Amino acid sequence: MQVKIKRLKPDAILPTYAYPGDVGMDLYSLEDYNLQPGERKIFFIGFALEFETGYAAIVKDKSSLPKNGGIHTMGGVFDAGYRGEYNVQLINLGQEPYKIETGHKIAQLIIYPVAIAKLQEVGELSEASRGLGSFGSTGK
Repeated sequence: MQVKIKRLKPDAILPTYAYPGDVGMDLYSLEDYNLQPGERKIFFIGFALEFETGYAAIVKDKSSLPKNGGIHTMGGVFDAGYRGEYNVQLINLGQEPYKIETGHKIAQLIIYPVAIAKLQEVGELSEASRGLGSFGSTGK
């Protein structure tokens, strides 16, 4: 799949795959920041993408950040029609400040094929084996 990328900031580090066959491209911080416990911050990462309709670019955690520092990504769905600067919103769920440095990997970007739904409002939905079961409905 061909994806066009535009550098918006001269110091932007463009996304990279660490290994052949990886699905997540590493995203890099452009700033030094000490993320405090409970704090949320948006990190702008200096580029924009263009890809075809029927796909979405989704920001996901780097596995080492939640494991080692309690750092988690929040949100991060970019539609095919978005041409603005990509960003990563992080929250520190840990008990200690977490130091993010320029050039550090802070998240990963995955491009997924997606279905574009056409909603049809109805008065009733068909029966399903789960029914109205919600949280914990399948037992322990």
